[in-house]
Amino acid sequence: MANEKEARPFGLRDKIGYMFGDCGNDFSFMLCAMFLMKFYTDIMGVPAAVIGLMMMVAKFVDAFTDVFMGQVCDRSPVTKKGKFLPWIRRMMAPVAISCALIFAFWFRNMPMGFKIGWLFFTYLLYGSVCYTAINIPYGSMASAITADPKQRTSLSTFRGIGAKIAITGIGSALPLFVFQKDAAGKVVFSGEHMFAAAVVCGIIGIISYSLCYFLSTERVKMKQVTKKFEFGVFFRTILSSRALLGMIACALVLLVTQNLLQGMNNYIYPNYFKNREAMSIAQLLGTATMLVISTFASTVSGKIGKKEFAIVGSVIGSVAMFAAYFAHTHNFVVWMVFIVFGEIGLASFNLLCWAMITDVIDDMEIKNGERNDGSVYAVYSFARKLGQAFSAGLTGFMLSLIGYTKETAFDESVTNGIYNAASLAPAVAFAVMALALFFLYPLNRKRVLENTEKLHGAQN
Repeated sequence: MANEKEARPFGLRDKIGYMFGDCGNDFSFMLCAMFLMKFYTDIMGVPAAVIGLMMMVAKFVDAFTDVFMGQVCDRSPVTKKGKFLPWIRRMMAPVAISCALIFAFWFRNMPMGFKIGWLFFTYLLYGSVCYTAINIPYGSMASAITADPKQRTSLSTFRGIGAKIAITGIGSALPLFVFQKDAAGKVVFSGEHMFAAAVVCGIIGIISYSLCYFLSTERVKMKQVTKKFEFGVFFRTILSSRALLGMIACALVLLVTQNLLQGMNNYIYPNYFKNREAMSIAQLLGTATMLVISTFASTVSGKIGKKEFAIVGSVIGSVAMFAAYFAHTHNFVVWMVFIVFGEIGLASFNLLCWAMITDVIDDMEIKNGERNDGSVYAVYSFARKLGQAFSAGLTGFMLSLIGYTKETAFDESVTNGIYNAASLAPAVAFAVMALALFFLYPLNRKRVLENTEKLHGAQN
């Protein structure tokens, strides 16, 4: 890593700029996570299990595209805007367009094979190509904005806030638009409204990416990697890092937990509680919880450690969702109380995970004497996508197991099954996340401080 060039000091402008980057990401990423399954089951008529399997298969393609993009980032020349920011400008429009094409409702009367093929093609185009080409540079950029661990933690916190802004906008406003009441008074999904919502979210995403591009500054000039890439050496380096393997495990479980909660929202509120407004309220409560925790996450984690802070939150989330399962309430207000405590579990890890991956990169630099921010972040990003894919597959499997189809969507046995799946699966996932953090991820507060001192000593 090269020394920081002469630039304006790190400050609120960088935090806000970086925040809007993840806001842009999640106006497409979470749109798919929340509504793709619902759109293709209810509008396109594709079985949930097929959709989940397709999403899982597609993510294995990311094993190659993510690593490839990581190498592209590491080997990119350093421009006036840095190594990573130029990719934000190049790819923001393709991300928005490719995401909107997924929700092509006008193909709903086409043969089943065509609809599955269209989903597979557009999902690969969006997730494995366009989104990868913007997300990998964006995530790697944190190391170039600042070398200070505390400032990186603040960037991670603001990134979490940016994601939650997008999730709130999508989760609170869109249900009121994409869910409509039919002639029988049932809450049903609208394909036309969903496509319009995807277009609007794409425009907002482009605006968010633009703010990230103009407000952020890469003041730490990263060296351009010129060494020939050897996949075998790279793979052995990954396997030799317990810290990275621990973060990969935690990322998998985190995304499974988060997307299970988000994905099942489209079924538990309109089908079990028969209340689309409750879905919007739940998103607002989740955002409020995230914002409250963000006010002290950096300070408290600085005192007890990021790993330790995330473990406490995961335990709280697990206990809350187990309680929800055993309560089996029909009162959506009571359900939302449980969800707020579940959101504590998500926020405790989400607000800090991006700072934790920079800790991992530092740890690997000390061990190997080489820094590969883009490639390491690519591996971590791939793990997160696998978590998303597995959660989609698990959601599809659970819906198929309980007998959910468009025709049985309001049967009592099906809606009770939706409730059980929406509470028990996240409860188990939270517990697994706490165990993974405790036993697999080695970078506690003491070790992170030691690594920081070693790197600063080497630079001096």
